[in-house]
Amino acid sequence: MPLPVSRSASPLRSRLPGDQRRILPLTAVATLLLISGRASAADLAASTSATTASRPAASASGTDFGQFAFVTDKLAEWKVVLGGGAMIAPKYEGSDEYEVSPVPFVSASFGDLVKLDPRGLSVNLYKADGFTFSGRLGYDGGRQQDDSDHLRGLGDIDAGAVVGAKVAYAIGQVELYAALNRTIGGSDGLEAKFGVDASFRYERMLFTAGMSGTWSDDNYMQAYFGVTPTQSALSGLPVYTIGAGLKRVDFNVSATYMLTDHWLIRGQAGLGYLIGDAADSPIVESKTQPSGILAIGYKF
Repeated sequence: MPLPVSRSASPLRSRLPGDQRRILPLTAVATLLLISGRASAADLAASTSATTASRPAASASGTDFGQFAFVTDKLAEWKVVLGGGAMIAPKYEGSDEYEVSPVPFVSASFGDLVKLDPRGLSVNLYKADGFTFSGRLGYDGGRQQDDSDHLRGLGDIDAGAVVGAKVAYAIGQVELYAALNRTIGGSDGLEAKFGVDASFRYERMLFTAGMSGTWSDDNYMQAYFGVTPTQSALSGLPVYTIGAGLKRVDFNVSATYMLTDHWLIRGQAGLGYLIGDAADSPIVESKTQPSGILAIGYKF
């Protein structure tokens, strides 16, 4: 469900811009769908195209293929969407310059247990009475100082693995959630995100909307928004020391339309707003962080 444009024109680049690249999952190509919670394009496709997998019969030579029935049945339970599109977003978190990037996407889920999407790989560990508790494994791509001229002299923030947990409570088509994610390597930061997502289906359309807030610890804040004396000397930006606190609020809406039982088109718009000490950082050129995605996909 859970989602989710400059001073000059930017050329088309094959890599994702700033903040979006930072939150890429381990799959690297799972970079677009951005549907959180219980509703997804794969779910919508599945609901509009009910298919029944039949067990293979024995061949004319007498070979019994029934022994493979378990495998074929399990493969049929996977819901997979592949496609691609374009995204426009700030070059880095806090930038006032925007960049258009071509992006592939992959979304795959196995029943209510395993899900692979732009946030990474998640596994539901507990689900009952509206409550869901899940674990997550993802990837933090860090930040490169050549993402923008404004970052020159600040150095690079290395990439790192992300491990996290999420607890959610669903009331009909509305989901309340809280998530905690720790980056191992890179910023070595800890982030907490809390929010609400809602979805609505009408015939071949799926609409989603959500809002969230993000808190970051001092390691994350100093890495992405702080300026050390050495960085100040190299970049010309003033020294800025920052501690833990609320970093941003986000609002997003999306619409997915099933063109056929397999083909779908999806649009998404998001608006983020940096707050508190993060917004006051000399690295930040704009507190307002809009983004948009348009993509087409195929459901297998």
